[in-house]
Amino acid sequence: MYRNKLRIVILPTIIVLAIILGMKINSLLNSRQMMGVATQNMFSSAQGSKLDMILNMINYSYVDSVDIKDIEEKAIPHIIKDLDPHTVYIPAKDMQRANEGIVGNFGGIGVQFYKYKDTVTVVKIVPGGPSEEAAVHDGDRIIKVNDSVVAGRKMNTDNIMKLMRGEVGTEVELTIVRRGVDKPIVKKITRGSIPVKSLEASYMLNDTTGLIRVGTFGMNTYHEFIQALDTLAQQGMQKLIVDLRDNEGGVLPIAIQMINEFLPKDQLILYTQGKAVPRMDYKSNGRGKYQDLPLTVLINDFSASASEIFAGAIQDNDRGAIIGRRSFGKGLVQEQRRLADGSALRLTVARYYIPSGRSIQKPYDKGKDEYYNDIYNRILHGEFGEKDSISFDEKLKFKTVGGRTVYGGGGVMPDIFVPADTIGYSKYLTDVSRRSQVLYEYTFDFMDHHRHEMKDIKDYKQLLNYLDKFDLVNGMARYAAKHGVKRNSKDIHTSHSILDNNIKAFIGRHVLDDEGFFPIYFMDDVTVEKAVNVGEIKNEATH
Repeated sequence: MYRNKLRIVILPTIIVLAIILGMKINSLLNSRQMMGVATQNMFSSAQGSKLDMILNMINYSYVDSVDIKDIEEKAIPHIIKDLDPHTVYIPAKDMQRANEGIVGNFGGIGVQFYKYKDTVTVVKIVPGGPSEEAAVHDGDRIIKVNDSVVAGRKMNTDNIMKLMRGEVGTEVELTIVRRGVDKPIVKKITRGSIPVKSLEASYMLNDTTGLIRVGTFGMNTYHEFIQALDTLAQQGMQKLIVDLRDNEGGVLPIAIQMINEFLPKDQLILYTQGKAVPRMDYKSNGRGKYQDLPLTVLINDFSASASEIFAGAIQDNDRGAIIGRRSFGKGLVQEQRRLADGSALRLTVARYYIPSGRSIQKPYDKGKDEYYNDIYNRILHGEFGEKDSISFDEKLKFKTVGGRTVYGGGGVMPDIFVPADTIGYSKYLTDVSRRSQVLYEYTFDFMDHHRHEMKDIKDYKQLLNYLDKFDLVNGMARYAAKHGVKRNSKDIHTSHSILDNNIKAFIGRHVLDDEGFFPIYFMDDVTVEKAVNVGEIKNEATH
């Protein structure tokens, strides 16, 4: 009876405890399951894409700590590597340099310098810039930038440049050595906005022909171009040569503005079209000031993108003659899209088509290596020497406004082909100019020793008169021999004209910048000579 009473008392208690314990165990299991589900849902719904899920899993669940930003930076180039060759990712740290040519300025102190024998020497002061205001002189040796010693060290030019550049309004301290001054001089310079020139040359070749060389198409290029045109017109220009050789392109709307200056109203300049971009036509507005000016455009294998738009629009509208060699073949349009961390993706969003309806984009389906090796393959195929070596696809035949046949599918083919000039080339010329750079170093050394005598020279003609009293080629050969390039009298004789021209042109650059370089360098340029002598340019293009 006692046991029955005890069972009556204890059993309900055990049952209650069992229920409570079961409830707790179930609650614990459920909470663990829910934690797993919640974690899984966190990864699966965080951003929606598989890539985001994987990055979240690594970031939150990987056994060791990792730098997820670094993983992203390394992954992005692999993600886009199989797209077209011109879609590129630009890390935030590289954005300033990447945009300088487009924006047209950068924050700096306003000096051109050359690192010669581990010594950083100021070649030219940018007129009106911070260094001129701080009384830094041409020829000054920079030994320190802030606390960083740059003299006597094997520091590359890019790293020295990074020390001098920075945000506008910030301060940099230069320690310099100046000839005739016993002690180092310390200059505190406030960085300013330094312009990046997009026009490399603008001058009269003769009494009637003007030449403008465009290095890139940036935000300031149109205004520079118009100023140059107006100046040349005041100097008597009756026909114009626009040199786009080695111009890799730039801002599309700027190229359109420049083309507009030469076309009558409602002429098609180009149209763009892509999967997500409907066709958009760009036509001339008829307000261009130079619609009747005879025009020639120079191109070569490295003229790309906006350069090809310029040349193609002029050619397809029968507005002028295109002279040189087949252009690069880039017919894709990129948009630069900024990302939250300051980086950017230059994404190809459309193709462009020049007025005849042709795309000049060359194929890229065999990979980027094959794409960029195309120029080398052209050399092997003989295209640099003979126009007849170029094969055309009859399926890509188009007609200009005037009915002339042109071809698409791989660059703009010039109306007048000019082969690569190999006359006067020799192994010695290659050794002193490309392999050892001793020719350029000689010109810097010459300028540095004669700087005082040349300080009042104002243009390239004065400079040539001054240089005529020197035997520059033999001087360079003696200098080269002291620096490891053995004299070769036969090759020097073969290349004498090129050596003399290059030496004078480089000295011209040291003394007068591009205004002293190109007018001398182009004196022996066969493509420029062809353009000068082509006759009435507009009629030539329509025949």
